[in-house]
Formats: sequence, C-alpha cells, structure tokens
Amino acid sequence: MELLWATLLMLLAIALIVAEILSPPPYGIIGFLAVVSAGASVWIAFTHDAASGWVFSALGIVGLPAAVALAIRHWPNTAMGRQVLLHAPSSEEVVSPEDPRHVLPQLVGRIGKVKSVMLPGGTIIIDGQTYEAVSEGMSIEADEHVRVVQVRNNRLVVRKVEGPLQPAETDDPLAQSAESLGIESFDEPLG
Repeated sequence: MELLWATLLMLLAIALIVAEILSPPPYGIIGFLAVVSAGASVWIAFTHDAASGWVFSALGIVGLPAAVALAIRHWPNTAMGRQVLLHAPSSEEVVSPEDPRHVLPQLVGRIGKVKSVMLPGGTIIIDGQTYEAVSEGMSIEADEHVRVVQVRNNRLVVRKVEGPLQPAETDDPLAQSAESLGIESFDEPLG
C-alpha cells in the first residue's frame, strides 16, 4: 500500500510541475507543491524499504526534469506561450533588400560590359555596378557586351551579345523615344 501512495504522489508531482509551467501565470505555488509531493513520495518509499526509496529517488531525479523539458517544449503552443513569444520572421523580413538573392534576379535580361576576360568566370559592369559572373562556357574578352541569362548559385550567368546593341526596354516614358511611344514629331507643322 505504501508503494501505491508513493507512486501516486510521484505522478502528482510530475503533473503539478507540468501545470506550474503551463499555467498562466506561474507564481511558484504549484511548483512548491510538486516538490513537496515528490519529497513525500520518496519518503514514503524509503519507509517501505531502502531499494524502493532509491528507485523513487531516481525516478524523481529523472522524471521531474523530463516533465519540465516536455512542458517547456510544449509551452509555445499554449495560449499564453503564443501571447508571450513573438512570431518567427519570414525570410523576406530577415534578408536585406541589398542581399544578392533580391538584387541578382532583377538583372536577368540586362546588358552589361565585361570588365576582365571571362575564362569562364570574371566580372561585369551593369549600370556602374560590378558583379561577379560566369559565361555559359566560352571565354569572353574584356570590353565585350554580355546579356544576363540566369542566376545560378548567387552568380550571374551571361552570354555574349552578338550584333548591334538594342536599347533596353524600360517602363520610364522619359527614357523612351517619342516614336516608340506613338507620339508624332514636333518638327512638322500642325495642320
């Protein structure tokens, strides 16, 4: 009968320590009762015999910290844990806008100039900014024009531009010619 009481008190101690961690707000009273319950369990087990006392002591030494660890692990999923802990930021909130993962994909399709010989890696200049790039396999001489075709492993992949350069398409109407916007020449008399 004594071991039954010792077992019930140890289970009560584990339940109380979990309740102490998960209850809003934890003032320590429930934790104090858990320690008292565990101590009473060990004391009752020692009154039965020394072997039972040592078993319940070991159970208290291992079981109570394990219960605490499980309760702390579950705590962020409780209503109080969600109120206290902040939400994890998304990768867009953490990564700087100047990070290559944001900047480099915007350069696909742009034309740049080779700064140094690409065998197949080298540097290119686009709008005054220098970027590391790799050609699609062939070497490209310095001062040649290249087009960015893709981004691979945070590095621009470029292809040599053959023939005359075409002006880049832009959404800025001030950078486009009047003819491309469908506006007639101002030199002709109205009439």
